[in-house]
Amino acid sequence: MSIRKLLLLFFLTLSVAATCCFGQDIICEHSDGIYHIVIPVGTKIEFISKSRLMTNEEVHKELGAILTVNAGFFDPKNQKTISFVYNDGILQESPIENENLVFNETIMDNWSKVSNRTEFRVTLHNGLTCYDIAPHNDPYKGRLIASAQAGPMLLPELKLEDEFFVVKDSSGKVTRESASVLHKTARTLIGIKDGNVHIFIVTNEHPMTIYEARDLCKSYGMEKAMAFDGGSSTSLDYKDEIHVTSAGIKTDDTGRKLKSFLVIKSLY
Repeated sequence: MSIRKLLLLFFLTLSVAATCCFGQDIICEHSDGIYHIVIPVGTKIEFISKSRLMTNEEVHKELGAILTVNAGFFDPKNQKTISFVYNDGILQESPIENENLVFNETIMDNWSKVSNRTEFRVTLHNGLTCYDIAPHNDPYKGRLIASAQAGPMLLPELKLEDEFFVVKDSSGKVTRESASVLHKTARTLIGIKDGNVHIFIVTNEHPMTIYEARDLCKSYGMEKAMAFDGGSSTSLDYKDEIHVTSAGIKTDDTGRKLKSFLVIKSLY
């Protein structure tokens, strides 16, 4: 075989390998007021936190991102976080630094529950990028790269009382509810199936209770799933093609100003 043919075969092999490894793109589908986004295995997911509140669209454009969605809980009164956020292995935001939480007697009485709410994690394990959903205090599988806490956990099981989203009295009556978990509202959900990450943006065209959100994730076969901040925080920007706020439609509405964001800048 000639050198020319050998070189041609070599570059063809590289091309095929690149297609196999990097040919997958993000999939974004819309049906009945719900956006379903599939992020392929190995994609670099970051969690960006801002010192001042910004809209999802502003952050998306500032970073030149492919995908941006809202992430953790925050306090709009003092613009401080209610969720732990890590990026590049470094703590970006801690709810312990939020005085509105620290000086809230009810929150502090239940701090072990609030601080251990579920988070989405990106870790490096045996040289591979891995994703997980777990309570904040659970040990990492590998080295932590990025994470954002919110909740509640949806799958494998709902933990509304364990995460202090619902409080019941001795008769089983709900006396406290957080994040409108029992009411129909827009929601941002994230799940894991076969190593891929799935995001569901549930708009006000099809609002859901947290139980309905769990059932949605279950119907798609998610192995693990959780909720990010929802309601008026629900936001999605994909490339320059899709802009969604909690209204769930393409408009000039810039959406609510937020604290932390899940961002994908590049697939490779």
